[in-house]
Amino acid sequence: MKKQYRIKQNEEFQYTFKKGHSFANRQLVIYYREKEDQCHFRIGLSVGKKIGNAVMRNRIKRCLRQSFHELEPDIKPAYDIVIIARNPTRNMNCGEIKKSLSHLLYKEGLLKNTRNKTSLR
Repeated sequence: MKKQYRIKQNEEFQYTFKKGHSFANRQLVIYYREKEDQCHFRIGLSVGKKIGNAVMRNRIKRCLRQSFHELEPDIKPAYDIVIIARNPTRNMNCGEIKKSLSHLLYKEGLLKNTRNKTSLR
């Protein structure tokens, strides 16, 4: 993933947590906020130590990055998105993680080819 697509600073994570919207399922939590001044989305990944050892956490992060890479053309630009992995992700393969992630993005209207978020509720 290119540097311009990443959220790395703690202040940016905290601002997204405080000012953004959140949505979750059993495997993942998504925090997102719109940023009008950027022309592409950015992602931040968080996988806590409760999930497992470093190998497990890195595998989950690789799967999430790969999922974003595959979904990149469909994700709306001008959003900061923070993904927090929950405990059930340790038992999932990359395909299941991608399916869970795309479901959350669809439900929140962050994919380009989806209806408006308000029409889903």
